Order: sequence, then C-alpha cells, then structure tokens
Amino acid sequence: MKRIIIVLLVLIIVLSIGITSIVLKKGNDTNDMQKIRLNEVTRSVFYAPQYVAISKGFFEEEKLEIEITTGQGADKVMTAVLAGQSDIGFAGPEASIYVYNEGKEDYTQVFAQLTKKDGSFLVSRTNETDFKWTDLKGRTIIPGRKGGVPYMTVEYVLRKNGLDPQKDVILDDSIKFDLMAGAFSGGTADYVTLFEPTATMTQNAGKGYIVASVGEEAGEIPYTAYFAKKSYIEQNEETILKFTKAIYKGQNWVKEHTATEIAEAIKDFFPDTQVDLLANVIQSYIDIDAWNSNPILKEESYNLLQTVMEEAGELKQKAPYDKVINNKYAQEVIDK
Repeated sequence: MKRIIIVLLVLIIVLSIGITSIVLKKGNDTNDMQKIRLNEVTRSVFYAPQYVAISKGFFEEEKLEIEITTGQGADKVMTAVLAGQSDIGFAGPEASIYVYNEGKEDYTQVFAQLTKKDGSFLVSRTNETDFKWTDLKGRTIIPGRKGGVPYMTVEYVLRKNGLDPQKDVILDDSIKFDLMAGAFSGGTADYVTLFEPTATMTQNAGKGYIVASVGEEAGEIPYTAYFAKKSYIEQNEETILKFTKAIYKGQNWVKEHTATEIAEAIKDFFPDTQVDLLANVIQSYIDIDAWNSNPILKEESYNLLQTVMEEAGELKQKAPYDKVINNKYAQEVIDK
C-alpha cells in the first residue's frame, strides 16, 4: 500500500510540473508581444490599410500589440507623442514640420506614409447635381482646424479654382474636428468637409449632400503618416521596422482585394456602420486612389505639402526633407 501511495504522489508531482511548464510557456509567449501605444488623428475608413493590418494579424505576426487612442486632431496627437503618452502618432506630416521648426532637439520624424490624398468630402446643405468649386463664392464652409492639413488643402483647392480663401469665402474654424458633422447638421454653415463614413452617414440621415471629393481636386499630397520622436526611433529601430512592415502588408492587402472584402476586414472598427455602406465608402477612396502603395514619403510630395502650408500663411521657413522624413525603415521593408 505504501508503495502505491508513493507512486501516486510521484505521478501527481510530475503532472503538476508538466502543467506548470505549459502555463509558464504560454505566459512567456504572451510576454513576447510588445505593446505599441498608437495615437490616430481620427477614426475613419480613410485609414483602412491600418485597420486591415490589425484585423488580419500583420502586427501580431511581428509580435506587436497595438493599443489605439483616437486623438481627434493632429495637434492633440503630437502633444501626446511629445509628452511620452503615445509611442507613435498618426496624423498629417505638417505636425512634424511645425515641431522641427520650433527648434526642439528631440523633434519627431515621419517614418511611414499611409494616405496620399485628402480623404474628406465636401458636403452641401442643398443637392447640387452640377457642383463647381466656384459655387463656393460667398458661402460659409467648416473646414477643420486652422493650420491643419484638411483646412490648408481646402484653401489650396479654392486658390486652384480662382477663389481667395480670405476674401471670397468664410472659413469657420471655430468648431472642433469631432463636432463638425453635428454642427453642420444643426444648421451651421453652407458646407462642411467630412471624412468617411461620417460624410455618407450625414447624407443618409438627410442632413446634407456629398458634392465633391477634396482629395480628387487637390491631387497627390502626403496627407496622413506615422511619426515618433527621434529618440524613440533611435532606441527602438527593430520596433519601427516591424511596425512599418505590418503597415506595408496592410497596404498590399487592400491593393489585392475588393471594397467588399476590405469592408468585411475592418467592420469591427466601425460597429455602428453597415458593411454595404463601408464597401461603398471604400470604393470611393479606391476611385480617387487615396492610399499610398508603400510606406515611402516622396520628396516631391513633401515639397508640395510645404508649398500648400506656405500659401496658407502657416509656414515661415521650410524644414529639410532629410530631417523630418526618415524613409530608412520603409525602404528596408520594400527591399526585402
């Protein structure tokens, strides 16, 4: 009997060690994941390749866990990155240009570009079937925050169509980014620029009519990109490389799939939006060629952005391309 009891005890101990080993191994696998605090400027279908990269497990493949915060404005995103509250920011490259020109020693660098056109659509209070940009003369528009790329792109489009943004129209920049649709629906202004799916949802609610694509009219411009403090990039090169690789996989995936397939992939990020509406919105972005085919931010696009900023009176001194833009990691993932 003693021998049987001893054998049973030994078996229990062996089994306990085995179970503990399995638990520890699983725990170690979990610990292999590195959390990245990503701060995005807004939640929009415009950023579909990013959400695809998350939902399809491309970040997970690189052992990265993405924790997303929606900053609601490039200025707020930049503040969070500079304060160390977020590791990586996702907003217009203009934010990094402003920071560099302020003379900060640990300025931010853009290391990957996602979108290459303005993703907003012009929504009118009336149904204008034959809209022309010159129709905006004498009208009030809600274009976003002054100094931000959405605002400056609208100014650029107005000038392109022979209108003086300071004299021919009223640009109401008093409304916060996340409140623009609500203000317009409540009766403020004649026009508003909205990202998707907000623009289509506003139209479907009978509160306005989409009459034009700002991005299609403005042309190619580095609109939204990923950036981090120079010190963070230098100290986390492998992390930045992995992050860029996941984004590149997302960019390639959307190029190879239909609007409906993309909608299915990102639907969890837009739980209040029907898949067919998402698909229609995604097709609109495909039609204007809104997404960059790879993470590299080209110098000519960067120069155009600074020209737009200069014309808007928001840039007194140009920032060097090779200081603000760091294509090292984007080039590496493309070359592999």
